[in-house]
Amino acid sequence: MTDSKLIVDLRGRLIETLNDFWNAVREPCGLPDWFGRNLDACSDTIETRGISEVIDSHDILIVHVDQRGLFDGQRQEANVLAGIFDGEQNRLVVHGLA
Repeated sequence: MTDSKLIVDLRGRLIETLNDFWNAVREPCGLPDWFGRNLDACSDTIETRGISEVIDSHDILIVHVDQRGLFDGQRQEANVLAGIFDGEQNRLVVHGLA
């Protein structure tokens, strides 16, 4: 693979909670039913790989979200989630609303 990217664009979708985020990324990321739906499981999935064949088949994971709800800049769990993404192989891109 040469820099193949999995791009998950969640812009336009209101994500208020981590559960909303897990629901939004489950299908496009190919997360299994037994996925832990927590920050540790997310870290294992994108950093270590070996949990999702969809993610594993790409070199880079990019998730786009709007800067509202969970990602409005004031939620600690969003900051922790963003910290799981390394900014290189895995990116969480928060877009401001126009």
